[in-house]
Amino acid sequence: MSGMLPFAAILALVSLGQTLVIQQGGIDLSVPGMVSLSAVIVCYFSESQPNAEGSVVLALFYAFAAAAVAGLISGLLVSKVRVAPIVATIGMNALLYGMNVKISGGTPVSVPGSIAAFANGKIFGITQLAYLAVAMAIVVIFVVKATTFGRNFEAVGANSRAARAAGIVADRYQIAAYVGASLLYAAGGILLGGLMQLPSPQQGDNYLMPSIAATVLGGTSLFGGKGNLAATVIAALFLTQLQQLVLTTGASIGVQYLFQGAAILVGVGIYGLNFRNLRRAISLRNRSTA
Repeated sequence: MSGMLPFAAILALVSLGQTLVIQQGGIDLSVPGMVSLSAVIVCYFSESQPNAEGSVVLALFYAFAAAAVAGLISGLLVSKVRVAPIVATIGMNALLYGMNVKISGGTPVSVPGSIAAFANGKIFGITQLAYLAVAMAIVVIFVVKATTFGRNFEAVGANSRAARAAGIVADRYQIAAYVGASLLYAAGGILLGGLMQLPSPQQGDNYLMPSIAATVLGGTSLFGGKGNLAATVIAALFLTQLQQLVLTTGASIGVQYLFQGAAILVGVGIYGLNFRNLRRAISLRNRSTA
C-alpha cells in the first residue's frame, strides 16, 4: 500500500485537473504533454543556472508559467474560437510534446536533489505526496464548493446557456478550468519527476486514460455538470491499487487499459440510464399535468 501511495497522489492531482475540465463539458487530452514537459523544464533550467537554490525556484516558476499559458490557450480555443475540446487539446498536446523534445533532446535529465528529496520524503511513515494531494484537494474543493466563483463555475458546467442568461460570463470559467487543470498537471509532473529522479520525456503518457477513468468513477459526468472532487481522489487511489494488483498477477499492460476503459464505459452507461430515467419522469409529469 505504501509503495503505491506516491503514484496514487500524483494521479489524484492530475485527475482533479481533468475533473475541472470535464465539469465544463470538455475533455483535456494534453495531460501527457504537460505532465512530461513540466518535469523537463524544471530539470533543464535547474541544470543551466549556476545558483542551485535559486535555479530550482526559477525553474519551478518557468514550469508553472508554461502550464498556465498552455491552459490559457486551450481555454481560449474552446471558449472563444469554439474549437472542439478534443481537437484543441490534441493540438496542444502535440505542441507540448514538440517543446519537450526540443528542450530535452529526447534524453532524460536528472531532477534537482531538493525536489527528489521532497517527492521521496515521508512524514510518520507516509509519503509527503499523500499529504500534499489531500491538501490540494481540500483547496480545490473549497474553491469549487464554498465560494461564489465555484458556484458560478458549477452553474456554467451544468448549463452554460442558463448561466449566460443569468448574467454569468461563462467563457471566464471555462478558461479557468483549463488553466487550473494545466497547473495541476504540472504539479503532478514535477513530483513524478522527483519520484523517478530521472524523468523521461514520455513520463506523462500513462496518465491520460487513468485521469479520465478516475473522474468518471468519481461520479462526474462526461457531459459536464457538478463534479465530485473528493470521489475523484478516492477513485485515483482505487485505480492505482488496481494497477498494482494487476501487476502482481503478471498480467500485461493491456489488461490495465481494459480495466480503465471498462470504468469509463460503466460511468457513461450509468449516466445514460439516469438521464433516460430523468427524461421519462419529466415526460410522465407533463402528461399528468396536461
